Amino acid sequence: MAAPGQNLKIDGQRLWDSLMEMAKIGPGVAGGNNRQTLTDADGEGRALFQKWCEGAGMSMGLDTMGNMFARREGTDPDALPVYVGSHLDTQPTGGKYDGVLGVLAGLELVRTLNDLDIKTRHPIVVTNWTNEEGTRFAPAMLASGVFAGLHDEEWANQRTDAEGKTFGDELKRIGWKGDEPVGERKMHAFFELHIEQGPILEAEGKDIGVVTHGQGLEWTQLTITGKDAHTGSTPMPLRRNAGLGMARVLEKVNEIALAHAPNAVGAAGHIEVFPNSRNVIPGKAVFTVDFRSPDIKVLTEMVSQMKKAAQKICDDMELQVEFEKVGGFDPVEFDQGCVTAIRSAAERLGYSHMELISGAGHDACWINQVAPTAMVMCPCVDGLSHNEAEEITLEWARAGADVLLHAVVETAGVEG
Repeated sequence: MAAPGQNLKIDGQRLWDSLMEMAKIGPGVAGGNNRQTLTDADGEGRALFQKWCEGAGMSMGLDTMGNMFARREGTDPDALPVYVGSHLDTQPTGGKYDGVLGVLAGLELVRTLNDLDIKTRHPIVVTNWTNEEGTRFAPAMLASGVFAGLHDEEWANQRTDAEGKTFGDELKRIGWKGDEPVGERKMHAFFELHIEQGPILEAEGKDIGVVTHGQGLEWTQLTITGKDAHTGSTPMPLRRNAGLGMARVLEKVNEIALAHAPNAVGAAGHIEVFPNSRNVIPGKAVFTVDFRSPDIKVLTEMVSQMKKAAQKICDDMELQVEFEKVGGFDPVEFDQGCVTAIRSAAERLGYSHMELISGAGHDACWINQVAPTAMVMCPCVDGLSHNEAEEITLEWARAGADVLLHAVVETAGVEG
């Protein structure tokens, strides 16, 4: 399809104003946002998004997982829509841009097409996926996962939060459970704009990240068992210190990830020791090792090396160790045609760009399994995200939205 002209650009100030207006809903305590999924604030944010979409002439669809689909009609009633979007929910101490930029940039590109009276052959649908963050109801990317057939809907509805409330009940409570069966929509393509959530683009001085892959992930929970004992009266040679065993395993995790640099990473974020008392040598340690790589062979090898090293460490220390896979997904390779549309858009618009591998999970990673998909990223200050201090500039937002606009319009086809 013909590429749009260089002068086709979004209204950067209007996009920024929309971001700031949405940020007023579910404010955090330090300048960011706490708009966790299926809270009253989430419902309020959804209502504002729907109001804006209807003001732009779009019709709103809502499925049984609460996914929102705002449709701008195309000239060909039989053409599959081009989808674009991300998520409006945030972390408890989230920023104003993570996810939200991708949703509101989709709205802005529709507003721009309306302003210029540009019609596309394929319809364009702006999407808000429910519970991308997974902070209240695990796992992350829950609703897009159900849409793509990776999760069972009934299972998803039974996910509980820290207070025992279920996803299904809370979705009904806030009034955003639709009637449309989830996953029945067919897509011509899906594009997602997101802040990088890492430091590479800013460090390299690039305006745009052309995302070619998403890292695969494997979470392995280790339970190391030793023996509780008094920290003062137990001789050093007689200790069976599960905490020390964990520390030695984590040192190996770091070594393994470094040996597979630069694209592989590894660490443990969830750590518990028992009984967690100042004067008791830990008799048990439970922790989750998080390995990530865009290469499935590398990912598998790192997990294997970790298990072998952990077993030897624990055997040498007379400790018991158990391994349990508690999460993960294979690496993602985004559609070459969609990736090319993003790269070509950046070049056409004169924005500096580079290829990126996404280190975080995104709804696009799941949708990639059912439709041609790609992502575009813009920088964020110091690579900081999932933090109220998360920050981008109007110029970065504009550049990302311009590239998104061009990639979507080229894929949707300009009439006339």
